[in-house]
Amino acid sequence: MSAATDTTPTTAPGNPFGQSVRDSLIVARRNLIRMTRIPEMILFGLIQPVMFVVLFTYVFGGSMKIGDSTDPDVYKNFLMAGIFAQTVTFATAGAGAGIADDMHKGLIDRFRSLPMARGAVLTGRTVADLVQTALTLAVLAIVALLVGWRPGFAESTNVAKVLGGFGLLLLLGYAFTWIGALIGLSVRTPEAATSGGLIWLFPVTFISNAFVDSSQMTPWLRHIAEWNPFSAIVQACRQLFGDPGVSASSAWPMQHPVWASLIYSILIIVVFRTLAVRKYRSATA
Repeated sequence: MSAATDTTPTTAPGNPFGQSVRDSLIVARRNLIRMTRIPEMILFGLIQPVMFVVLFTYVFGGSMKIGDSTDPDVYKNFLMAGIFAQTVTFATAGAGAGIADDMHKGLIDRFRSLPMARGAVLTGRTVADLVQTALTLAVLAIVALLVGWRPGFAESTNVAKVLGGFGLLLLLGYAFTWIGALIGLSVRTPEAATSGGLIWLFPVTFISNAFVDSSQMTPWLRHIAEWNPFSAIVQACRQLFGDPGVSASSAWPMQHPVWASLIYSILIIVVFRTLAVRKYRSATA
């Protein structure tokens, strides 16, 4: 009887925010350890963006007109902001597949039976995906430098602005992983999550200023591209990196791309985190 009386709960009441942070970091650590034990996950995640860099640089370079120039070096520097942005958004598919796999194996149900903060499982997963995205982005930047990308095309560019550009990219990538989390909780298999995470990304990334100058599009398509959140991050990175091809436009996101990128990313995080956590409470394997 005394033993039962002296037993303390596994999770003492305390600061809910502090508990949420601790639980999220524990889950993030679990996912990072899992990634290191399955190195092909990281390897395959690196191969695709490197292939995009090489193919777009050497296949399309010289045939694309940026401003009044068809110089391959100009397109090479124009291209990289789009490739960086595409890479961080494609992390959506991996996030969705990972969560769908945990759902399929019943791991999410076991997590929900533990005294954990609400949303910690999803937050930990998205933080781990952010670390993997940062690693991919670092490798991709090295490859870009090797093929001739040179940040600092504009004289006003400095190291702080270049780092700020990569910071915006990671923020957008983190925002999109919450979209992937919602998709992963809404489907039944990892394969469906991968397909669902990629199919809508192609129009988002290609109806933009990432790979072509949006001023060359038809008016109705250019309007869509200029208000595309993806275009805002690409425009912001070109400004911060000092890359050529910054679009001249009357659209507010194109005139204030850094602010637009921050607003878009924060809005996506707030909306899709709320929806994903709500879905997490009711989702079943």
